[in-house]
Amino acid sequence: MSVRGHVAPSRVRETVLAYLALTKPRVIELLLVTAIPAMLLAHRGSVNPLLIFNTLAGGMLAAGGANTLNCVADADIDKKMKRTARRPLARESVPTRNALVFGLTLSVASFAWLWWTTNLLSGVLAVATIAFYVFVYTLLLKRRTSQNVVWGGAAGCMPVMIAWSAVTGTIGWPALVMFAIIFFWTPPHTWALAMRYKEDYQAAGIPMLPAVATERQVTTQILIYTWLTVAATLALSLATGWLYTAVAVVAGVWFLTMAHQLYAGVRRGEPVKPLRLFLQSNNYLAVVFCALALDSAMALPTLFRV
Repeated sequence: MSVRGHVAPSRVRETVLAYLALTKPRVIELLLVTAIPAMLLAHRGSVNPLLIFNTLAGGMLAAGGANTLNCVADADIDKKMKRTARRPLARESVPTRNALVFGLTLSVASFAWLWWTTNLLSGVLAVATIAFYVFVYTLLLKRRTSQNVVWGGAAGCMPVMIAWSAVTGTIGWPALVMFAIIFFWTPPHTWALAMRYKEDYQAAGIPMLPAVATERQVTTQILIYTWLTVAATLALSLATGWLYTAVAVVAGVWFLTMAHQLYAGVRRGEPVKPLRLFLQSNNYLAVVFCALALDSAMALPTLFRV
């Protein structure tokens, strides 16, 4: 009896953790980092806390559903990559059918929740995001083109659109600029990681840019997209105050310096550490959007009223 009493909770815990892993919680962090500042900017800091909670809850359901369906579609290649071999479907700790039902349930729940607690536009944007991520990126682009993360990364930009629409019921130009920031940020962020694990992508037959191009070509593209990212952050200054602008400038110089160092190191034929850029790119995005949240909460005057 005592043995069963100890084993059962352990199995329940393992099952719960396996289903949680399907949603890729670390990826969902991007939702939290970008959605709240977008909502604060949309109404200059005076947003109902309940609306923020409802939007984040719906967004997390949508992201969890999309990531779970992505795991279902990518189960075969996840088994071939060291970085993803421990995912639940790769090690068969969750039945594929159950994962599919789980992902679809989360997706439907996200639409219903956002429609009920915010507005129809936010719910529709969530469904469009899931469909784009699963069908366009995962099933169409990922295994066919080295530009997969450029266009597929658009799905990761949608939380700011959903957040903005939840507050305003529309999509304003600042939301489009925030979309552009994340859109341009995604390639250097992802390619830096892929440079470190390019053998994984080659083994799985995924044409991620670092797996099919030279390091010089990859770092050139990283540099271009880093410049575009910083330019987009500065463009958002037209809707913010001095605090955000100051942080965006300093953080932009820091991000560009890292990208240039990686590019220069490759050009000189020196050993490089692309994983450093990957990790620091997360910090860069967090710093910029946290500054946006603080700036918006202060409700400082803007150059152009939103």
